[in-house]
Amino acid sequence: MTSGFLLLLLVIVTALAFDFTNGFHDTANAMAASIATKALRPRTAVMLCASLNLIGAFLSVNVALTVTNAVIRIQNPDGSPRPELVSDGGTPLLTILLAGLVGGILWNIFTWMKGLPSSSSHALFGGLVGATIAGIGMTGVNWVGDGTKLDGVVGKVVVPSLISPVIAILVASLGTSLVLRITKGVARGFADAGFRWGQIGGASLISLSHGTNDAQKTMGVITLALIASGHWQTTDAIPTWVKIACAVAIASGTYIGGWRIIRTLGKGLVDISPAQGVAADTSSAAVILVSSHFGFALSTTHVATGSILGSGIGHPSAVVRWGVAGNMAVAWLTTLPAAAVTGAVTWYVANILGGGVGGLVIFAIMVAVAGLMYARAQQRPIGSHNVNEEWGAKPQPTGARV
Repeated sequence: MTSGFLLLLLVIVTALAFDFTNGFHDTANAMAASIATKALRPRTAVMLCASLNLIGAFLSVNVALTVTNAVIRIQNPDGSPRPELVSDGGTPLLTILLAGLVGGILWNIFTWMKGLPSSSSHALFGGLVGATIAGIGMTGVNWVGDGTKLDGVVGKVVVPSLISPVIAILVASLGTSLVLRITKGVARGFADAGFRWGQIGGASLISLSHGTNDAQKTMGVITLALIASGHWQTTDAIPTWVKIACAVAIASGTYIGGWRIIRTLGKGLVDISPAQGVAADTSSAAVILVSSHFGFALSTTHVATGSILGSGIGHPSAVVRWGVAGNMAVAWLTTLPAAAVTGAVTWYVANILGGGVGGLVIFAIMVAVAGLMYARAQQRPIGSHNVNEEWGAKPQPTGARV
């Protein structure tokens, strides 16, 4: 087995592992509100979310093509491959991709351990940006595209990440206020039953759109690896087997649950009523679906958190825990740079050792560190049995949970 082929295999396996962590890290985005209001049982919610994530991954490739083209400059202005990336069977680009994925995975697991709903998308892009800068310098990152439109990392990643939560907060706040006005005078039990059905519909849309948006990011990374190794020639299409593998990986991760983050988002930020839940879920779905249509690789976490926060702002008697919101904001701000630093450091380790050996070493380091964080998280397990306990209640240890 050649060094280049070994690196390609490591990139594919690690990319699918990232997709898996993306799934359980982001289940909360779709289902936290429905679980918190008891519109869905916890296990039913994650099963529904996983199924719709699987379907959503096949609906579009716009975001996947964004990832393929918008982060790393793999071509010169004349369209020819950059020799510093594709020499030696694509080893330089494969090493960058592997290091970037390691950075993304480690940040995902760290924030899951802490129960923080940070952005898996920003963890991935941060890791790739850091590894690219370490590998070939600042010019290797496609910051703004050709400058004629919103493109590159700034246009397709940073700007949407800043705008989307603000839009979600406004839409959810107005939606909550409107729903409460419309249903004023309606018997609460009757209204809540209808809202819970509305939540199921909204949560289903988020799950579908999450598959459409997030699964495709890993599709783009694997396609880049195939281009680097000479197994794929175009940045305008995604191989069918890549679509299938990424869809299955993210759906499998979603089914695991990610209960720690579900608890934070569903119980820690706002005490969500069914009326707030339906406004938050429909707002998130609308923002994510529109963004996916235009190929913006936004963070579904930012959108879902913004929607839940907006539902609290729009309810006159709701209690918003601003301390929890502040912790989330810190995680948002540190995700890109933290993942970038991790990606850069792992690239240096892989580069010093060289080729397949370096790839194997950073892969082994990733597995070891991830295992240690998982073990630490199990000291205070959270699962479907206690995800809806009142915020501040100490979870009871009843066995390992994710």
